[in-house]
Amino acid sequence: MKKPLKSQSTVTMRDVAQAAGVSRMTVSRALKKDSPVSRETREHILSIVREMNYVPDQMAGSLTTKRSGFVAVLVPSLNNLHFAETVQALTEELENIGQQILLGYTNYERDREEELVETMLRRRPEAIVLSYDGHTERTIALLRDANVPVVELWERPEQPIGHTVGFSNVAAAQQMTCAMIARGYRNIAFLGEVEDDWTRGAARRKGFSAAMKEAGLSDHRILRLGKPPLSIEDGAAAAPELLARYPDTDCIFCVSDAPAFGLTSALRRAGKAVPDDIGILGFGNFEVSRFSSPTITTVTVDPKAIGQAAGRMIAGLLEAPDHTESARQHVSVDVELEFRESTKP
Repeated sequence: MKKPLKSQSTVTMRDVAQAAGVSRMTVSRALKKDSPVSRETREHILSIVREMNYVPDQMAGSLTTKRSGFVAVLVPSLNNLHFAETVQALTEELENIGQQILLGYTNYERDREEELVETMLRRRPEAIVLSYDGHTERTIALLRDANVPVVELWERPEQPIGHTVGFSNVAAAQQMTCAMIARGYRNIAFLGEVEDDWTRGAARRKGFSAAMKEAGLSDHRILRLGKPPLSIEDGAAAAPELLARYPDTDCIFCVSDAPAFGLTSALRRAGKAVPDDIGILGFGNFEVSRFSSPTITTVTVDPKAIGQAAGRMIAGLLEAPDHTESARQHVSVDVELEFRESTKP
């Protein structure tokens, strides 16, 4: 069978039917769970559906305007305050242009994200917004063929799918590590996550390693435990292993504020003075870092600014005569280093 040519426009049922050598009616029937089409024909059609990244239009025939009036938004977690603030700011901006959001969460799982993207596309959103934590190849293909604006948040990917609003997690972690080196720390450890190779946490670990190597210091003090996102409990559980494995550690960079808080508490219970014996720093400027005792040094990012910038970007893209031809846009969000009581001045 000749491989179907990839089109710049959205793939239609007619395209699938032509590639499969059947009628549109047969394709329509094959897509139903209780399909009357033979097993062999159905499998043939479904293979082409996947190959062409065709997503059935559930709204076809019911809306003459072909405007859904909503933007699909995917976040890794629903109980993360940063994502909640981003979604709230994004919602407020979209309401100004008569758009609503359809929200889903991925639980930091790429396969789940892929399923949600396909489900969202069935409803024909006018744009798709999702946090960057890496995507499956099929997710990338679906989004690139979706024929709607795609905006990735919280990172500036090296190979963006469409538009982005965020910052470099590598650069932010590298900047913080350099700041700790400048304050006299030499044996810095990094507490991160397992199975995180595609995540922003991995980018922070990469930034840590780059800064240590550039300073001529060893970056071997890396402890990875727990799947993303690490919790307060994970941070506390890491304390004895860090002390046993790297007893000369003088500072620990945690992938986020939650494990930094847990680690700080556990180290103090173990008789370690923070920051006199060991410094602690996190990432995110969550409330737990601001009201910890001692308060925790961290990287500050404004989640509301990310949501607002994404909403304004989408508004501009949807007003464009042909948003599919719009040049890729990137909005840089500032990050700041917040030095607090958990590290030496």
